[in-house]
Amino acid sequence: MILAVSYREDLHAVAVQHAVRSRGHDFHIVECDTIGGRVALSWHSHGKTCAPGRATLVTSEGATVDPEEASRLWWRRARADQEISERVSSDHQRSLINNDCRGALAGVLAAAFHGDWISSPEATDRSSDKVYQLAVAKEAGFRVPQTLVSQSRKDVIAFTKEVGRVIVKPVVGAVGPSLYTSWVDGPESIPEGSFEVCPATYQEYIEGNRHVRLNCFGDHMYGALIATEALDWRPDLNVPISAWPVPEYVSRQVKEVLRRLGLRMGVVDLKLTPEGEPVWLEVNPQGQFLFLEPLTGQPLTELFADFLLSAAA
Repeated sequence: MILAVSYREDLHAVAVQHAVRSRGHDFHIVECDTIGGRVALSWHSHGKTCAPGRATLVTSEGATVDPEEASRLWWRRARADQEISERVSSDHQRSLINNDCRGALAGVLAAAFHGDWISSPEATDRSSDKVYQLAVAKEAGFRVPQTLVSQSRKDVIAFTKEVGRVIVKPVVGAVGPSLYTSWVDGPESIPEGSFEVCPATYQEYIEGNRHVRLNCFGDHMYGALIATEALDWRPDLNVPISAWPVPEYVSRQVKEVLRRLGLRMGVVDLKLTPEGEPVWLEVNPQGQFLFLEPLTGQPLTELFADFLLSAAA
């Protein structure tokens, strides 16, 4: 049995569930955001009412499963707030519901699941830190953009003078409208308080118009080449996008980064310089990949199902 933990109606989880089930294997989705307001999980350490350590989870389809019986767990998207919390007026109660549901699910799985994590919560959380990613990628031999994370207007001005063309993006980001990468134009004219609100990531602009998206499933990588002059390719996919054969040296370097990060999968963004050198931008431990299927002709859902089943039989 394979389990996936994600939010309700996550298209990626549902698509992969269909692919795995079509091959005759058991696949269940545990919704991390619908625990509150229903009986969704249980764990007992000793008691008489059930066997010691017994755990149960209720799936998206209402079935009850024992995580001990699963061989693989896809830790897809597990941090969403509870749907029921939106109907609670008290900030304290809303925080309690979200924290306790999130903590209970993570705790039950940590205690009862003994199979193969894709990827472990610890590795997923640590690897989501983009500052840490950059340090690891550089240690593994990748060129990374010169980067400044700061709240200091003075430091940003000095950085732009030293580096030249500079872009800015969030350190983590937030739920809601996407915050796309932007140019840093004239930081001298921006009030100091605007910088001090929170840290931001300032980076050297990497020349070129070839962006690479690498879908890394275990030892296999499936690349997409996105050709655009846009600073951030995400808002407009009406540009040339094609499958990109991954060079062996790039594959080796990416595998080494993921190994150091402890990730079993990841969606990696690179940019190719005009000379063809790959520059590391970031890895999303649980990135989106379905949108590339019709654009590149790569059957990524089936390929991901292959990956999940390869060690789950």
